[in-house]
Amino acid sequence: MPTAEDVLELMRGVVDPELGSNLVELGMARGAQVSDDGLVRIEIALTTAGCPLRAQIQKDVKARLESLPGVTKVRIVWAELTAEEKTAAMAKARFNVSQRAPDTAIPPTTKVLMVASGKGGVGKSTVTTNLAAALAEEGFSVGVMDADIWGYSVPRMLGVDGDLHSRDGKIVPLTRAVGDGRLEVVSMGFLVDREDSALMWRGLMLNRAVQHFCEDVRWSDDLDYLLIDMPPGTGDVQMGLAKMLPRAEMIIVTTPATAAQKVAARVVDMGRKNYLRIVGVVENMSYLATPDGGHHAVFGSGGGEALAAEVGAPLLGRIPLEAAVADGFDTGEPAVLGDGPAAEAFKAAAQALSEEHVPPVEMAGCSARMLEAAVAALDAVDTAEA
Repeated sequence: MPTAEDVLELMRGVVDPELGSNLVELGMARGAQVSDDGLVRIEIALTTAGCPLRAQIQKDVKARLESLPGVTKVRIVWAELTAEEKTAAMAKARFNVSQRAPDTAIPPTTKVLMVASGKGGVGKSTVTTNLAAALAEEGFSVGVMDADIWGYSVPRMLGVDGDLHSRDGKIVPLTRAVGDGRLEVVSMGFLVDREDSALMWRGLMLNRAVQHFCEDVRWSDDLDYLLIDMPPGTGDVQMGLAKMLPRAEMIIVTTPATAAQKVAARVVDMGRKNYLRIVGVVENMSYLATPDGGHHAVFGSGGGEALAAEVGAPLLGRIPLEAAVADGFDTGEPAVLGDGPAAEAFKAAAQALSEEHVPPVEMAGCSARMLEAAVAALDAVDTAEA
């Protein structure tokens, strides 16, 4: 006769269809009892009493247990997870998903940075494009993924225009040289006929679009950074990207206003529930910088510092309001490539990222890379001798 331990071990093969993890890991399969006559009694706790997947779970449990030698009948006692148990089950399911990330076309050495916030209008795209341009000017190769499918604006802000095309079944990003580095850009803006065309897509279509950007773009093998301009909020696209890119890190954008800070904190919560690291906070529109050197707190003060302290992450920079930022938006020349208070603030934030918080992966000393170089050198000698 099987033991209670045998029964619970077999339950590891029954997966909750919605959460994607087995019932034992999720704490849904509780104590089992086996009678001398072969009756197995097991308690299954659902996330909700009216779970629409109950019939499927019941079928899977019985199919598994009735296959055990000596089992004559299976009786399921239904229960419901407590609020605390449900929270733990959801956390476990999210962690398991983060460990089963799908393959993407993003090189494994690329540092992936999601630029996110809880609401629109705080300047995520401005921060994304200026940080990307600043990193490229430092000599890095930087990818920019415009994941704000509805509100795409990256092409105009970076001054990159054209149509995306494919090569060998992969989308080739558009490029722009900046300083000693380069930018590689993908956006829905390259796939529409007109910039003012509205994309009226629902969640599944949005997720599919960003999935293509992750899996089907021919990013360069030496890409140092990939900055993702996220849509506002904590919806389908954000959760989809968190699952596809569990090694990504997040930069949170807020304004000085307390209301924006509180909304941005929700994105931090979403990121941490998906096991993403919060790199730091950028306070945009911190103050109005006037030509005479004056600072005017138009939208209040302290929101960025308060959010950084609340979430335990560094304040990467305070970006002032300045005419050069708006001009760069319209002309395709990011403000960071010029001079002024905003340019200096963006440059300092990018430098803090590359030197301290998210330094690029250094592969020069990697044994595999050294072996490749040695083989290439030997091949060159053989070719010369021939």
